[in-house]
Amino acid sequence: MKAVHFGAGNIGRGFVGLLLHEGGYEVVFSDVVAPLVAALDAAESYTVHEVGDGGTDRVVEGFRAISSAESPEAVAEEVATAQVVTTAVGPTVLKFIAPHVLAGLRRRDPAAAPLQVMACENAIGATDTLAGHMREHAGADWEQLSARAVFANTAVDRIVPGQPAGAGIDVTVEPFYEWAIERGPFGESLPQIPGAHFVDDLGPYIERKLFTVNTGHAAAAYLGARAGKDRIAEALAEDSVAAGVAAALEETSALLVAKHGFTPEDMTEYRRTILGRFRNPALPDTVQRVGRQPLRKLSRHERLIGPAAQAVERGLSADGLLAVVDAALDFRDPEDEQARQLEGLLADLPPRKFVEQVTGLEAEHALAGPVEQLVARRRG
Repeated sequence: MKAVHFGAGNIGRGFVGLLLHEGGYEVVFSDVVAPLVAALDAAESYTVHEVGDGGTDRVVEGFRAISSAESPEAVAEEVATAQVVTTAVGPTVLKFIAPHVLAGLRRRDPAAAPLQVMACENAIGATDTLAGHMREHAGADWEQLSARAVFANTAVDRIVPGQPAGAGIDVTVEPFYEWAIERGPFGESLPQIPGAHFVDDLGPYIERKLFTVNTGHAAAAYLGARAGKDRIAEALAEDSVAAGVAAALEETSALLVAKHGFTPEDMTEYRRTILGRFRNPALPDTVQRVGRQPLRKLSRHERLIGPAAQAVERGLSADGLLAVVDAALDFRDPEDEQARQLEGLLADLPPRKFVEQVTGLEAEHALAGPVEQLVARRRG
């Protein structure tokens, strides 16, 4: 069996690629970073180091790597004969992956079993997004080509921090992981992924993860950066930061209970688990790394504005989430392009225009006014 995985970064190697390997797939990594592709192609193995309680070292062997920038034809051939395609490239990069997967479908034997496609991104409906980009490229051929694949959305969760210097292609991760996958598209032919669980309705799992893990991580980063902390674990050791993160997650939990029927007890335990993971002192995760790309994280359906907007629409509190948004507006990192853009937009745009452009909130939305007030305070 063969799996083609797009995105050979830390998440690709330390999570998705690892589990595909343990499922018995030969993993073919595809990436555009030439030194990374060369390092992987020259290596016989790499090690995933799980740090923290219950962690162990897990060795990955039997993989290959191809540059999608330099050898797109070779990538298409690999996709054409694979059983599985996965991605871990970031939601905004899926549009660049779509042509490669589509080229593979064009070459695929129509009599072969459908290619199983799963985009493993921190976004709701990422696989649907990938399929949509493929449809745009295929045009009138889409109906024929789409019959050669099945597309399943996923929810993935594993903290993969910034890596220590000199690690090479080895990856340091936390022991915990979760990979939930839509069952329906596969019928009786489920991919062989140990530790993954297949669910009939993925929506609640995606939002529980996005609005707890991603929201909580962002809250710790932005509140921690404001408090002058360097690492996530250090930030959560500060009482004011821990209280701010807890307040935001209590609000997202209330939303998830109201919307999806999770019990308050389940959400309390889930929050406890998540916050325990963030406090793992063995993870060298920094507030700067987690806080980067603030414009994306402040967008309409992302981890801060998304749950806050849904909460106020249901008459629920969003004060804790707004406090995190306030801290996110203060986030500065001269090495992060979006952080620099955020600073410029705050200086250049009137509050209403800023809220409209950055958060996507309509003027009449109940959350728009409070966010405008946060922006206006920065304009004196």
